[in-house]
Amino acid sequence: MATIREFFQNLLYQVPAIGITDIVDILVVSIIFYSLLRLIRSTSAARVARAILLLLAITLLTDVLNLYTLNWLLNKILEVGAIALIIVFQPELRRALERVGAQLHFHLLSTESAASIEQSAVNATVQACEIMSRERVGVLLVFERETPLDEYFKTGTIVDAQLSEQLLRNLFFKNSPLHDGAVIVRGDRLYAAGCVLPLTQNKELNKELGTRHRAGIGITENSDALVIIVSEETGVISIAQNGKLTRFLDGKKIEKMLLNLYLEEEVKVPFTERLTRLLKGGRDVKK
Repeated sequence: MATIREFFQNLLYQVPAIGITDIVDILVVSIIFYSLLRLIRSTSAARVARAILLLLAITLLTDVLNLYTLNWLLNKILEVGAIALIIVFQPELRRALERVGAQLHFHLLSTESAASIEQSAVNATVQACEIMSRERVGVLLVFERETPLDEYFKTGTIVDAQLSEQLLRNLFFKNSPLHDGAVIVRGDRLYAAGCVLPLTQNKELNKELGTRHRAGIGITENSDALVIIVSEETGVISIAQNGKLTRFLDGKKIEKMLLNLYLEEEVKVPFTERLTRLLKGGRDVKK
């Protein structure tokens, strides 16, 4: 097996011979690695990945310092460790592949089909919020965007169901065991319920705002999520985004904000562009 030093020496010899196809090859590999890093970041494997990078750095250092015995030992650990990681992280790998498959299915749909699904989710959300506002039912509804919210899923119950008005109303019903926590939506799926969110530490907020509002603002300070909040005392509908709270909203304003979150302005995205966006990270860029 070639040493790390020999690898870099051979790499330097090949630099003058790099052509267009080599550049394309490097770009494709870079996109693949970037996508893998995005997947790893949202799982418990992120800490292990950092440890592996540290181990690789130490292995390189031992090679440079000619610490032959330690270098040989670390190389053997890396060889065996590759197989061990596949076994240990089999559940995480499976979930990551399922997520890639779901994104592939979503992004290769025609834009009309995707828009239809998203419009249905928006309509269900607006109708449920308006009804629960009239009935004075407390709501804390989080829409995940680019920042993964996996760490908050673990504090609640995984539902992973199609978003619907009836499901939202049942989850936030006062006698429901999950009504006190937050519901988190990923894409058009109601992914988790009863989740615990971080509270904002902003001391300038109105003293009348309770825990539900402070939790909604808190999650938007730590992510790019959009949060719909319905006050249990007054029925007032609010939206939290980027650490700021907008109150006294009606159904039309909520629908407009959700459509801006979900839908693209263009009528149809070419297949090649959807595929490129998928490789770059999974989600379409909002305009």
